[in-house]
Amino acid sequence: MHIVVTGAAGFIGANIVKALNERGLTKIIAVDNLSKADKFKNLIDCDIVDYLDKQDFLARLKAGEFDGKVSAIFHEGACSDTMETDGRYMMENNYRYSLALLDWCQAQGAQFLYASSAATYGASTVFKEERQYEGPLNVYGYSKFLFDQIVRQRLAAGATSQIVGFRYFNVYGPRESHKGRMASVAFHNFNQFRAEGKVKLFEGSHGYPDGGQMRDFVFVGDVAKVNLFFFDNPGKSGIFNLGSGRAQSFNDVAVAAANGCRRAAGEAPLSLVELREQGVLEYVAFPEALKGKYQAFTQADLTRLRAAGYEAPMTTVEDGVAQYVDWLGARNA
Repeated sequence: MHIVVTGAAGFIGANIVKALNERGLTKIIAVDNLSKADKFKNLIDCDIVDYLDKQDFLARLKAGEFDGKVSAIFHEGACSDTMETDGRYMMENNYRYSLALLDWCQAQGAQFLYASSAATYGASTVFKEERQYEGPLNVYGYSKFLFDQIVRQRLAAGATSQIVGFRYFNVYGPRESHKGRMASVAFHNFNQFRAEGKVKLFEGSHGYPDGGQMRDFVFVGDVAKVNLFFFDNPGKSGIFNLGSGRAQSFNDVAVAAANGCRRAAGEAPLSLVELREQGVLEYVAFPEALKGKYQAFTQADLTRLRAAGYEAPMTTVEDGVAQYVDWLGARNA
């Protein structure tokens, strides 16, 4: 039996492919859209048995080519640009495509593990997987929110095979270099430091001081581990937050990124105050385009994830960004 990973050349998808490979699983069909060709680099060190364009895959799936041949689909493929304003494209790409895969997996008895998003919570300050706390601020968040509602209906009606949705919070780590402006703050901070010797964050907003906005930053290695935990436990279904469970400030990320770069250069670490005083940490105006569409605080409630049996600790920003900076440095030497 094959495993399908959609968005396989993307950030989380490629990390899942690599994690599967590390278990000796290589009968993987990678599905993606390589119109932005640079993503292929994420799969260079991975082993797969086939690659298909996302439209070709869906057509062949509907034609019955994969009937009885696929045990699980990790559905990571989506337009994740929160600034995208073409709602028709977003709904077709993120909602309708996901629905087709869900229907097929239910008909085939295949496991379906998919990417939801913390964007479903919008301006909420409570991050529990419950309808009353959900209210997306953009059409990307709505595409994920609507699909989650359908999944809840299917689960309530009695699903024939596993359906698991993961509400990813702010994921960072290896294999995101292709994402451009949507790459993580840690990635941008690393590149800013390498290019200019300083890192930049937004000025204060929403009642937070400069760089003090708080997000749940989750290391992509933890994201892959949680996905594989549910893959190993096909009897567990539901929608689960996938974050660190710990809100940390953008300042924390910047300090870890800058000090990671300094460590690689043989320089001593600096405190937040010292980084500011020495001009290594700089603040820029909060963008007009993000006003009213920005989550200034997120923190995953991991109660359901822990209750489902996932017990491993989540990586802190300090440890995760340090690992990531080392990884980036090795590839940008």
